Amino acid sequence: MKGFSPLDPLLHSQLRLAVMSLLISLESADFTFIKEKTGATAGNLSVQIDKLSTAGYITVAKSFKGKKPLTTCKISKAGISAFEAYVQALKNYIE
Repeated sequence: MKGFSPLDPLLHSQLRLAVMSLLISLESADFTFIKEKTGATAGNLSVQIDKLSTAGYITVAKSFKGKKPLTTCKISKAGISAFEAYVQALKNYIE
């Protein structure tokens, strides 16, 4: 029996994994876009984005578009590395 790498518990959450999967292929994405794509509630998405940001997997920039607040997320180098390692670990489970 082969050894299995532990899966990153931060990325093993469905919503956090969905956010990372979106951001890995985009330059950046705003909160509304991520909310629409994931189908998450604003409150839950906000909590999960905060967890990813605290871990250093994404950066979050807050600004205004006209008078409306705009939150933009971008995956970090550490986030890319963590995501790639997670995907590789999953592949090892499947093979």
